[in-house]
Amino acid sequence: MKEFERARWRCRRGLLELDIILQRFMDRHYAELDERGLAQFEHLLDLPDNDLWELITNRQITTDENVQQVLTLLQKS
Repeated sequence: MKEFERARWRCRRGLLELDIILQRFMDRHYAELDERGLAQFEHLLDLPDNDLWELITNRQITTDENVQQVLTLLQKS
């Protein structure tokens, strides 16, 4: 539970749109993530707000297979 609360805190961002998407993701998908998915999510949360938003909205494409699973879930949130 501590990891969940820490992740939820990290989802608080400067962009309202990101806050909404990340909170929906936390509510719908976070509990289902395996260890690899959790690592991908943490990696995405390390990105600056604008870079993360660009990836979620498909304005920027990543070839990093290490984040694709979680990025797809975020795009559906």
